[in-house]
Amino acid sequence: MPSQGNITEVVAHPVRLRVLQAVGGRDLTTAQLRELMTDVPQATLYRHIAALVDAGVLAVASERRIRGTVERTYTLGEQMAHVEKAELETLSDEQIRASFLAFIGELLRTFESSLSQSEAIRSHLGFGTGALYVDEEDLTRIQQGFNELIAPYLHEAADKRRVMLSTVLLPTE
Repeated sequence: MPSQGNITEVVAHPVRLRVLQAVGGRDLTTAQLRELMTDVPQATLYRHIAALVDAGVLAVASERRIRGTVERTYTLGEQMAHVEKAELETLSDEQIRASFLAFIGELLRTFESSLSQSEAIRSHLGFGTGALYVDEEDLTRIQQGFNELIAPYLHEAADKRRVMLSTVLLPTE
């Protein structure tokens, strides 16, 4: 099992990435995760959930007894599956490439799922790329502002639709 110290190693696995994206901003039980990931064998799903909990990326929000067994509800943990700049700097090109490919794979799976949704949901689908011209100070300010902008929308609310927002920052020079 991956060590707690290397979050990238933990998160890079496609099944773990799917679990994190499923939980993102809401609490889900293991049964709910199984319903969302019918293509993943139950034992495999449980093993990956355990790895995420061990790494502090997922946390047990609550437990309740159901017919002699304990059902756990999971939420994002303290680590929040966010790879810090300092950790990225310690990774090899191959490790970063593998992590990015896992991210892209899950993004494609989510995209494919979006295409099969109703027209109302598809109307919110969008993607694009644009160039920004920034120095380090500008980039820090943009990232902080972006985090502040989206903070109110990161948690599930009964009257809100869940959408996935993915960002990629790629230096080109």
